[in-house]
Amino acid sequence: MKNILITCSFILCIMICTSSCKKDFLDTKPSTEFSGDDIWNDPNLIEAFVNGIYLNVDNPANGGDGLLKGEFVDEMHDQWFSFFEFNNSLITPDDLASWPHENWDKLYKNIRSCNIYFSKINGAKIDDTQLKDRMTGEVHFLRAYLYHQLVSLYGGVPIIKKAYELNDVFAVKRDSYSDCINFISKECDSAALLLPLVQSGSNQGRVTKGAALALKARALLYAASDLHNKPVFSGFAQQELIRYTDGNQATRWRAAKDAAKAVIDLGVYRLYKADPAPGDSIAQNFANIFISNGTEEDIWVRYFKTTSLNGSPDLNSLSLVSGPNGYHLYGQDTPSGEMADHFEMSDGTPFSWSDPSKAYQPYKNRDPRFYASILYEGVKFKPRPSDITNLDPVGVIQVGTWQRWNTSSNSMEEVYGLDSRKGPVENFNGGYTGYYLRKFIDPAINGQFSTNGTPWRYMRYAEVLLNYAEACIELNEESEARSALNQIRKRAGMPNITDSGNALRNRYRNERRVELAFEEHRFYDVRRWLIAPEAYQQFSGVSVVYKLNADHTTATIPTITPIVVQKSAWLDKAYLFPVSRDEINKNALLIQNPNY
Repeated sequence: MKNILITCSFILCIMICTSSCKKDFLDTKPSTEFSGDDIWNDPNLIEAFVNGIYLNVDNPANGGDGLLKGEFVDEMHDQWFSFFEFNNSLITPDDLASWPHENWDKLYKNIRSCNIYFSKINGAKIDDTQLKDRMTGEVHFLRAYLYHQLVSLYGGVPIIKKAYELNDVFAVKRDSYSDCINFISKECDSAALLLPLVQSGSNQGRVTKGAALALKARALLYAASDLHNKPVFSGFAQQELIRYTDGNQATRWRAAKDAAKAVIDLGVYRLYKADPAPGDSIAQNFANIFISNGTEEDIWVRYFKTTSLNGSPDLNSLSLVSGPNGYHLYGQDTPSGEMADHFEMSDGTPFSWSDPSKAYQPYKNRDPRFYASILYEGVKFKPRPSDITNLDPVGVIQVGTWQRWNTSSNSMEEVYGLDSRKGPVENFNGGYTGYYLRKFIDPAINGQFSTNGTPWRYMRYAEVLLNYAEACIELNEESEARSALNQIRKRAGMPNITDSGNALRNRYRNERRVELAFEEHRFYDVRRWLIAPEAYQQFSGVSVVYKLNADHTTATIPTITPIVVQKSAWLDKAYLFPVSRDEINKNALLIQNPNY
């Protein structure tokens, strides 16, 4: 329901929902006087309670509240972890207090709301069976989603299915990883049985049967991956908390494949602009997925209003936090050079700085998704704010440096781009990499004063196809994998993949990285694939210089060279998060993750 994703608090949800009550609005109690009994005696308040669970799910589009900030630094080499590696030489449980993402405490608080719902709903006064079933399916999904977040960060966690009261005993052990995955899978099945295939009208944004099945597919894919099937921490005594200790990995890949196929077989979803028409801008087609209010590719989205910035956590503020400083924006979350370099050339060959023909003009003839995802030197973006228009009447990204000859001083001087860290417009907000975010950003929105307003996509069909392809690859069913991958590449205007063996696995991983760039997947993919030492070697960017020619004119084509912004390091313990010391102090039965 769009209302649940626009509102900024549980109380506001109640106020919105009660506008459709059978009782006159003026006869209702003030929102501050609703008791627990009131909630479960009124279907509208029950629905508002469920809305509150939705609202407390992580909001990545807030640019710092969710993993998006972590993902950008993840794309830049997981800078958040590296900060502690470089400065403290280790990561402690207390370091995680500032982790800008859902954590143990926040997730369990929302799980408690789910458990309260299940403890109350059977005795609630609600005659509409269809409404009751739909809400119950939603809460099953939400509880599964919250546990999936926990398990993806920590491994096995306590499975809590009751709402604890003050006099209850809180000491409880962590359940095995296997038991947690089984629980999540069963919750998704329960949700799928109760949820409709589609939501419409004011219910858009609520989860569906497809969302439940897609979550199951994602959870099983993660569970089949190497992190949870190999002895990464061989000296850790409680292996069952972090991985499977029995069974067969191939069986788990089969389950992941079957779960993804179940979503495909629904026949509800398809790729947006799957077969581009002649004359289409493929890059714009791809960009439109993320700035439209809905496409046939959407499985679960969160809606927002375009409104003035007011500090609410339930906003889409990406235009502000991720935009170039030369637009009075923050330049806070910037794509890395590594991310930019992984977009192939338009002919399907890898981009390489060591190839002079590609390095000379590195932004020519690239995968169309590059142009829809990343802002780079010289690309037209949108008009500048009125006070900067005189410096740039067109609206072209300027991260470079221009070497110009000063005839008065008979010497060279440097002029810095508007979007650089030495430029004339709030240079302290400039990014370090020479790139800014294009994906998710609606150029029509003035991010300095307004929120982005476009939905955040938690799940879309392209991910399902990628999940299916990965499971097929691991099962040596390569023809099926290539078929799924090439559907995505056809939409992207890219040539088919024909690789096999390990080359196919590598092409798949690169395809997943560019297709799902900045969508909260890479952070987990690096970990579940056990590739962090290779993935997190450094954080790079580009130096862009329009050099002074021998005749004292300035080059019109810049010299662009890769630079290392920061070296990186990796410790294997970061494959899993530590349980905070505060939680362990409260529950002596909790076992800490390895090497913390």
